[in-house]
This record gives sequence, structure tokens and C-alpha cells, in this order.
Amino acid sequence: MLWLYDGWTASPQKERALPDGSVDLIINLAEDETRLYDASDIDRVQRYGGAIVSGPHSKFFVIDGEEQTSVIGVHFKPGGAYAFLGPPSDELADRHVTLSDMWGRAARELRERVLEAPTPDAKLDVLEVELLARLADKRARHPAVGFALNEFRRGPSTRRVSDVSGEIGLSPRRFIELFKQQVGLTPKLFCRVRRFQRVLRRIYRREEIEWADLALSCGYFDQAHFIHDFKAFSGINPTAYVAAGGRHQNHVPIEG
Repeated sequence: MLWLYDGWTASPQKERALPDGSVDLIINLAEDETRLYDASDIDRVQRYGGAIVSGPHSKFFVIDGEEQTSVIGVHFKPGGAYAFLGPPSDELADRHVTLSDMWGRAARELRERVLEAPTPDAKLDVLEVELLARLADKRARHPAVGFALNEFRRGPSTRRVSDVSGEIGLSPRRFIELFKQQVGLTPKLFCRVRRFQRVLRRIYRREEIEWADLALSCGYFDQAHFIHDFKAFSGINPTAYVAAGGRHQNHVPIEG
């Protein structure tokens, strides 16, 4: 998905960005900088260039809400970034990388072309053309990884790696290597993150929440298991997430 925020009323708060197991390419058009904050000490800032790649995350990170006034980006489907960006996705896991560190001066030139494009559609076209020019057949997704991703999407609980690898004729070890290379996370961790995302979607769709029912229907053993996983990925418990009332299911404002 290619997207653009332009003239967005930015949040003055810092926000937790919650993991979804995907890769994002993000270009700040308002300023040539991206600021991220230490999850354990949000007064500590890390500065990156105006164009970054956010790798597949298994834990939350903290962004600056004020940077969202004019931003363009690409949200890749799980396993989709591998064919476009260059390095194996597991090298990007739980990391942010300035795009120029991967593409050199072409990254700065891309940002400049997007800025010069006169309309939102033209800006998105510039980004799409660049991506298509970088699409590499030699980095096409392995059929086994595509099959596994489809299987993992079908159920609420984590499928055994051995079950999936047995169906595609690969050893569990070889399957895990391929999956990590192209998706960025191990199959088991990826399934846990996607289960967490399923919970977030359910919370957003319902006005009244029965936590025990939600936990069981999404594939957790019990409510304690659900809360443990939720905190591991978000840093907060489910009731605090609901109370925060974020503008997006994966963005949670931080008070203070």
C-alpha cells in the first residue's frame, strides 16, 4: 500500500508504534529528518535521515507525532519488501535504517523528486516508478514462504512449524531460514505478532469487550497468556491500550 499524509494535523505527543511483522518505507517531506525514541527512556532521541526503512518489528518503538504532517510511504505486505529493498529482511528485523545507507544517493534523489511532484497522485507515481525499477526477479518470494504466509493467515492460533514445513517438503530448519530471510521474523514469532494484530482489530470493531472471550477466540491458552503477549509487544496492558484511544490501531499516544 502506497500512502500519503499531507497537511495532516499532527499529534503533539509521542506515540507507541506497535509491531505488525511488516516492513515500511517512510519519507518525511516536511523535514529531512526522522526522530525515534528509546522505548525505555523517551527523552533519548535517535536521529535518522528523512527517508528510512522500518524493518519487521516484534516490539513497539516510539515515534514523534509532530513529524506526521507531511509524510509519504510504502507499507509492504509480509514478505513483500524482500523483492524491492535489497538486503534480506532478517537484517532489518527490529531496526530502522536510513534509506541512503541502502540505496546511496538514489535515496536522496527520490525524496527530492517526490517533493518536486506537483500533486499527491504525482508524488505517489514517483514512488511507485522507483519501486518497480528496483523489483528483482532473482529476489522473488520463494513458493514455500508464500504458502506458509497463506496458511498462517487462515487460523487464529499459531500453526506448528513442522506441520507447515511437512506440507511443502522442506526440513524445518531450511524452512525457518527461508522464512526469516524473506519475512524477517521466525515463523513462530511472526504468527504471534499477527495474532496480536488480530486482537487489535477485534478491539477496534467492538464497543464492549469480554477479555476472556477475546483471548480464547484469538487462539490464546487463557487470559494470562493473552495479557503476557500483549504487554510483550506493546509495553502496556490491554485496558491501558483501550483507555489511550489512539488515532490508529497501531499508534498509541504516550502521556507526558
